[in-house]
Amino acid sequence: MADVIAERVAEQKAVLNRELNGEAEDREEADPAEETSKKKRKKKKKNKSAGTGEPRQVKSRLGVSVRHLLVSLCCVLTAKCQTDPPSVSICELYPSGVFPIGQECEYPVVQDGAVSRMTNEEKRVLDKANEEMWNDFRQAAEAHRQVRKHVRSFLKPGMTMIEICERLEDCSRKLIKENGLNAGLAFPTGCSLNHCAAHYTPNAGDTTVLQYDDVCKIDFGTHINGRIIDCAFTVTFNPKYDKLLEAVKDATNTGIKNAGIDVRLCDVGEAIQEVMESYEVELDGKTYQGEITLSLQDTQLYRKQ
Repeated sequence: MADVIAERVAEQKAVLNRELNGEAEDREEADPAEETSKKKRKKKKKNKSAGTGEPRQVKSRLGVSVRHLLVSLCCVLTAKCQTDPPSVSICELYPSGVFPIGQECEYPVVQDGAVSRMTNEEKRVLDKANEEMWNDFRQAAEAHRQVRKHVRSFLKPGMTMIEICERLEDCSRKLIKENGLNAGLAFPTGCSLNHCAAHYTPNAGDTTVLQYDDVCKIDFGTHINGRIIDCAFTVTFNPKYDKLLEAVKDATNTGIKNAGIDVRLCDVGEAIQEVMESYEVELDGKTYQGEITLSLQDTQLYRKQ
């Protein structure tokens, strides 16, 4: 594990050095005349920037900011090793208090054609002002990711739904380092089966057992300072459901891509529905067309008070 971390650190440092030097990752070899011309233009541009006193903004070829790279490097340098099964809290894994930045999705262009409501400078100031809030979300999200990965590793037919929920919540409490309203579980774990679309949680004494042919929807959440991360995923064991899972993933990703500021929920729902209904699934010799069972209005999350 130490070798892996060392390798990741070296990779991050190499990328950061290339970004700060303004070099592309896969720079192609050019002829000497063109190189000389580029150097002159670069020198002139540098002198011009120095004369105006404006700081040089460094962006990578892929549009990843240096700040993003610094955060990632900081996470790698300070990260400890997780156990198997997971038992080390996220705040202990990242003692610096800087948590990993997950996958980011650009906002779509709004219908009136405006690319953005704010200038880049305003965005940077706003992001900095809300950094504490985003860090809470990232900590809760990292705990959720690791718990989700662990649950997928032990989930199998023959387990009772009570056992599944207890093991999931026990792991989640450890990673989030449960502390009253400051950190903990966002809501009771859902583990809905088959015809039950969502929001089923087993009560004490429930003897329901997960079967090979079941379609199980696991839904759980974590929170830091009341800021909730909620995510659900579907688990199946029979390959006959693979096409159904493909349809759901495609529809979900479409919804995420279409979400953003000034986008109406009905438009997001329409995009999801269009993708879902474009699929057909054959189960036991019968063909079913994809359809939506829950709308975006069925679940509303507010900051946990």
